[in-house]
Amino acid sequence: MLALRSLFYLLLTLPIKLLVKCKIVPDDFVTSGSVKTDKPIFYVIRHQSASDLLSLQKACKQLNLPDPLEHVEIKGQTFNRTLCIDKPTPLFKWRTVGKTNAIEQGLNLLKEHQEDSSQEAQLIPVNLTWGRAPTVEKNNANVGTILADQESPNWLRKFFIVLFLGRHTLVRFSNPVSLRYMADKHGSDEDTAHKLLRVARFHFHRQTIAATGPRLMDREQMFTALFANPSIKRVIADEAKSKNLPVEKVKKQAKAMMYEIAGDYRESMIRVGERMLGWLFNRLYNKINVENTDVLRQAAEDGNEIIYVPCHRSHMDYLLLTYVIYHQGLVTPRIAAGINLNFWPAGPIFRKAGAFFIRRSFGGNRLYSAIFREYLGLLFDRGYSVKYYTEGGRSRTGRLLSPKTGMLAMTIQSLLRGIDRPLTLVPVYIGYEHVMEVATYHKELSGSKKKNESILGVLKAVKNLRNYGKGFVNFGEPIHLNQYLNQHVPAWKDDIDPIDPQKPSWLTPTVNGLGDVVMTKINKSAALNAVSLTGLILHATDNQALSQGELEAQMDFFLSMARTAPYSELVTIPEESGHELVKDLISLNKVTVDKDSLGAYLSLNEKQSLEMRYYRNNILHTYLLPSLVCRILDSHHKISHQELVEQVQLIWPLLKSEFFLWQDADTLASQIDQVLNALASQGIAKSTKAGFWSLTEDVCMKAYVQIMSDVIDETMQRLVIVSQLTSRLAPIAKKTLEQNMVSIANRLSILNNINAPEFVDKKAQSALIMAMKDNGYMHVSDDNELVAEPSLQALKKVVSNLVSIDVLQSITR
Repeated sequence: MLALRSLFYLLLTLPIKLLVKCKIVPDDFVTSGSVKTDKPIFYVIRHQSASDLLSLQKACKQLNLPDPLEHVEIKGQTFNRTLCIDKPTPLFKWRTVGKTNAIEQGLNLLKEHQEDSSQEAQLIPVNLTWGRAPTVEKNNANVGTILADQESPNWLRKFFIVLFLGRHTLVRFSNPVSLRYMADKHGSDEDTAHKLLRVARFHFHRQTIAATGPRLMDREQMFTALFANPSIKRVIADEAKSKNLPVEKVKKQAKAMMYEIAGDYRESMIRVGERMLGWLFNRLYNKINVENTDVLRQAAEDGNEIIYVPCHRSHMDYLLLTYVIYHQGLVTPRIAAGINLNFWPAGPIFRKAGAFFIRRSFGGNRLYSAIFREYLGLLFDRGYSVKYYTEGGRSRTGRLLSPKTGMLAMTIQSLLRGIDRPLTLVPVYIGYEHVMEVATYHKELSGSKKKNESILGVLKAVKNLRNYGKGFVNFGEPIHLNQYLNQHVPAWKDDIDPIDPQKPSWLTPTVNGLGDVVMTKINKSAALNAVSLTGLILHATDNQALSQGELEAQMDFFLSMARTAPYSELVTIPEESGHELVKDLISLNKVTVDKDSLGAYLSLNEKQSLEMRYYRNNILHTYLLPSLVCRILDSHHKISHQELVEQVQLIWPLLKSEFFLWQDADTLASQIDQVLNALASQGIAKSTKAGFWSLTEDVCMKAYVQIMSDVIDETMQRLVIVSQLTSRLAPIAKKTLEQNMVSIANRLSILNNINAPEFVDKKAQSALIMAMKDNGYMHVSDDNELVAEPSLQALKKVVSNLVSIDVLQSITR
């Protein structure tokens, strides 16, 4: 019998090799350290199927894991290396489904561990998913979906599954289960073996749903569900009555809006898109770095409804993030896209890839607003993952924009309809070493009119494809929305109404706070790279130029500071040296390289300066603290540790809202110590036994301090402007103060050669004024004017000492 089975597997090996292509998730399963290769390894899979076992064998070979078809000998007893939970359904119904020996083998393994404390075998759950197509409603099923049904398929169905879906096989390895732990914690009886396999079966079900998505509804089914929604029924009736129109005509308008909004998801389009994007990204990027994916997969497997909330740098974001999610073994989300992207042929393609479209403004249109809100709620209710951009549009400056909270508000309103599954927001940082629209952004910031997207623009972009360096996708800390509401609005469930939820008084402030949390967690997951670091360093020099050796040394210093005093544990830092990063930078043509008798030097021309400022702004927030510490040390002959911390803590709250910084007072104090220790370890700063800090006299070391401290120079200048003006001119109208701040910022930008749209931006000045008011440095009088508080004088004294005398005199004059 064993010989026949071995012969059968041998005969199937060639067809499996030709027909099956495995996508392994995670691809770093062995190198991540979760599995101990020096201990006995067993596998557990769902079906006792030759095609599954041979496909698993193929995947294990790629990972250098033991062959799942081998046997394992423990103390003279032979075990199958793979435990199969279920047998496939018989082809003919009159035949009964037998049981596998998984329970028996699991029980024997547990007993071996119970009897011998030295045994420490690992059981690795492996889920094989053939194809990524979601289950469709029965009335929409076709011959292909019936034949490819994977729910315990018989051998004939499995033949068609391998034939048609084998090239899209997903092999998902999960963290090993320690049989040593199971035996010690739960014993070695039959109940424990049953529990182990029962948990594995449920685990596989969750993983399959996470990879393929919930049952799929087509558009017409969704429209029927929307028309049956009580809220939409009421709005249609109100519209007909208020505008004196027939109900059918309003329904026709509603149907047209639904067609404008709704996506038309097709798994076949995702498969085609994955191939095209694979070709495109291999051509565009040297590498796409993806980090912190474990939390994402865990959230999906725990049954959470995932809502991706990324930052928005480029139109490439739509494609890159969807591609990355697909390659993490998860179903691609439904994407909220601006209506400007609904042009032919991109619109129909995006729609079939899961995009749904949203107008830039609802314009008070109650019917459109209700339909969009209920469509989004229906997506959540059906369990589809969703992606939307809380910034509302692409950042033109490289910094995160203030969140637009409309989509977040509608997400919370969906919870108030009584959705019974947890919603989880997953912030995503997306970064690039080249953003293809960056030149256009500067034209728009200079006053040029934004051009509408079109097919001609797409063709032009394709024509100009070139080396874009690296792309970065970092998943941040998930925000479990139910838990967030429990913490901030304990009684929020009292407002749940499945039929007609109202807008509670707590919704707006809660959503505003949530928006800030999302942006803060995005910034917490930033990615440092050669281009952004170079932009940060060169813009902190007087002439935006350094010799190649100096730039490499400064790069090493900035990298060292990021490693020893990191902004957060989620920030990703290049492993390369400064020399290697500068070499990569030069290949991207981001800087001008000239040579003289002393060697090469790198500089920025006017166009490059504008571009590199964009990339600098991507990571500016990660170096604000070391820059501020260096600035304070540089402005004092010596300063006590306590006074240094107090000065930082005085200034930091004014920067938090603008840069979406995450540190509280305790964390900030701890990170200040990390920065000081990092400076001391490199011989840049020193402290006395009495706790006073100062810079060393080393001239070379002072060069590092000068550039690091100038990273925050423009920010300090703006703080001096607002504190000086408010102190001298208050009481003053907010609008007048903004105008004065913009005028002085414009003057300084000319005098100091600061070519930075965000430095003179009226919105940035307004945000700084609000931060001053929120932190108690001014208040609004009964005459609606800003009045200075006594605490403003202390702030003014501190920040005025942190800018150069020339700049201070320019401001005070």
